[in-house]
Amino acid sequence: MTPTEEPKPRREPILNAPWPAAALALAMIGCFLLQEAVGPKVWIAYAFAPVLLGTDGSWTMLTTQFLHGGWPHLLMNAVGALAFGAPVARLFGLSLRGVLAFFIFYALCGSLSIWGHGLLHAGSAEAVIGASGAVSGLMGAAGRLIDRRGQLGPIWSRTAIGFSVAWVVVNLIIAFVGFAPGLGEGRVAWEAHLIGFFAGLLLVGPFARLAGTFKPATH
Repeated sequence: MTPTEEPKPRREPILNAPWPAAALALAMIGCFLLQEAVGPKVWIAYAFAPVLLGTDGSWTMLTTQFLHGGWPHLLMNAVGALAFGAPVARLFGLSLRGVLAFFIFYALCGSLSIWGHGLLHAGSAEAVIGASGAVSGLMGAAGRLIDRRGQLGPIWSRTAIGFSVAWVVVNLIIAFVGFAPGLGEGRVAWEAHLIGFFAGLLLVGPFARLAGTFKPATH
């Protein structure tokens, strides 16, 4: 390059997300395509209902996170996993330890959200499906990463509190209205959203330590 030439602007990738977050979104899409191919019998085998809590069917709290009620439901969760999973995956890092921490964190937030929903609706045979609780966990974790540009901030930071209040208000509105756009006639498990969110908000610190990437917040 000669002194008179201006450097070319660096091209940013269209999809600038760590591969674990992208893999998570693609896994949701792949599982939904498989669900559509198998048909209704997949619900009987892999969907969770509160009546299964404490039985040998409790393991479906994990598998039900990969079932969705339709394309709008799926796409909202896949986009959410990509958007909020990216900063969390960056926090944990791309080492084997960090990647394992990311996926376990995601699955745990989702399972806790469904478990909590099951306790609140004990004995119900209504299936609870979707990744919204787990994605809400990623959202709660991401709320602690914005102020410090990828470093973990305190739970009581202005942004984390703002995220929490906004998500509570949104879900209370959903609870009052009884549905959410794009989800058809299915009832929204808004309690699971809130449980997953606060699980992510609280557990992201311990999981960052597990991943070996925790850095104390500085003033």
